[in-house]
Amino acid sequence: MRTHDGKRIRELIERNSNIPPTCQTNSVLMAPVLKHIEEIAADIGIPADALTLYGRHKAKVPFSLYDAARAKQGKLILVTSTTPNKAGVGKTTTSVALGQGLRRLGKNAVVALREPSLGPVFGMKGGATGGGGSQVHPTADINLHFNGDFHAITSANNLIAALADNARYYDKGNDPLKKILWKRALDMNDRALRSIITGLDGNGGAQETGFDITAASEIMAILCLATDYDDLARRIDNVLVGHRVSGKPFLFSELASTGAVMALLKDAMHPNLVQSTEGVPVFVHGGPFANIAHGCNSIAATRLAMTYGDYAITEAGFGADLGAEKFLNIKCRNAGIEPAVTVIATTSISLKLHGGAAESEIRKANSAALKNGLKNLERHIANLQSFGQAVVVGYNRYDFDSADEIAMVKDWCGEHGTRFALNDGYAKGGEGATELANEVLSVIAQNESTPLRFTYELTEKPEDKLHKVVTHIYRGKSVSFSTRAKNTLARLAGTEAERYPVCIAKTQYSFSQDPVLVGVAENFNIHFEDIIVNSGAEFLVAVAGDMLRMPGLPKVPQAGKISVVKGEIEGLL
Repeated sequence: MRTHDGKRIRELIERNSNIPPTCQTNSVLMAPVLKHIEEIAADIGIPADALTLYGRHKAKVPFSLYDAARAKQGKLILVTSTTPNKAGVGKTTTSVALGQGLRRLGKNAVVALREPSLGPVFGMKGGATGGGGSQVHPTADINLHFNGDFHAITSANNLIAALADNARYYDKGNDPLKKILWKRALDMNDRALRSIITGLDGNGGAQETGFDITAASEIMAILCLATDYDDLARRIDNVLVGHRVSGKPFLFSELASTGAVMALLKDAMHPNLVQSTEGVPVFVHGGPFANIAHGCNSIAATRLAMTYGDYAITEAGFGADLGAEKFLNIKCRNAGIEPAVTVIATTSISLKLHGGAAESEIRKANSAALKNGLKNLERHIANLQSFGQAVVVGYNRYDFDSADEIAMVKDWCGEHGTRFALNDGYAKGGEGATELANEVLSVIAQNESTPLRFTYELTEKPEDKLHKVVTHIYRGKSVSFSTRAKNTLARLAGTEAERYPVCIAKTQYSFSQDPVLVGVAENFNIHFEDIIVNSGAEFLVAVAGDMLRMPGLPKVPQAGKISVVKGEIEGLL
């Protein structure tokens, strides 16, 4: 792999990264010379003949290599963050840096992350493989087509849509398929596809439908929650396609085509193995968003990380109120796992924005805004502690952070009985994350977390589960439901779906459903416009306010910063 000079790498970072660069040009910012993926696999005991190679630096690893007894010995570390903002908080960078920091301390660490979606890559966020000296490689491949998983999920989703439309067209029975609920999917931000009219049905009537972004597809959730091929097939069979004229649910199993969907997902079911800047093994698999889906990588990848690593680091999307809540209430419940410790990533930018500083002023010293923003951090800590989690605050340092501001956050953590660690993993790679790694190891050694406590019980009614998340995690005062949502809840009464966990789709920028209410909004109402039954994924998606499952592009998309120069893709950092 070609090695760029440090000046060129710094220019790319300054022009394209969402995370401001450090003031120094450091050797870790140079593109690494990657190891062959067989060497990465061998480092953790995966034999070369078990791999399906995608070139020299990527491979598929069979999910069947999961060993329950070995995984039970592995320590799971969750990385989440304070409420995010457009500048980012750095969860992926923190996850990778922590893995490298643990390796620097002689520990066998493996990372498990989500796959990036093309929507954010070309939209607002840009690439999603970490930054600086704590990235996942090969970055361009991972950020773009990778090993084809998103394509397979999109195709599987749309095959179901095509088969459902076909069934409706030809169904002339006494109780035909009347309403198709299943939408199509595309891995791209495209607001024009949110609502569309498709061709005529069998009775000459037009059909209203739309597209979700692939990251919000139920097939994405199913892939991430399925434990093996049998479980995958069972979940696909149970997908709710629509309703018949009588109101009877129409499941995909009635189309007798689960085998075709399985054929598309056969290879995608296996986690992908890549490496970090410093050669730490990283499983990258599955990519649901946490604001409109459940926001966690696959159970299969997490299980492999726990099987082959003494310490397995994973992340949950957006802030702890979204990704971490769903990780703990949905994924952990499904997989029978729980973190030994949770790291909350935060930055001066995040804290100042949530403390009232103007976006144009966030790089300037502002102790009042920083102090006020600590209320946001405090709420996230309290929420995680309500699950029984011990917390370490990982403060991602920028070059413009003053010593006084860092000391303020550190002292605040000390006063509130919370561990604090300065994380310099962006600038210094694993060397800059050893402080964070040591704090994490100390929590685990002292067994500071207690057994996982869920926010709600599955036996509770869906509206009661939603009320508990809104009042206990978001700190709202009430919930309300549209007529459409009430009708769905009424249909669920007495069915197995009443026992599903809930997955709230809402803005990531606030505890409330209003992105303008930053900081620690409270005593608000969350209004649910829709309840979507994901009977294959086995959770209910509750759509808050006007939250959309097909995002649009921003006024100035990141696509304008991406180019190919002399055969090399640039602008994805």
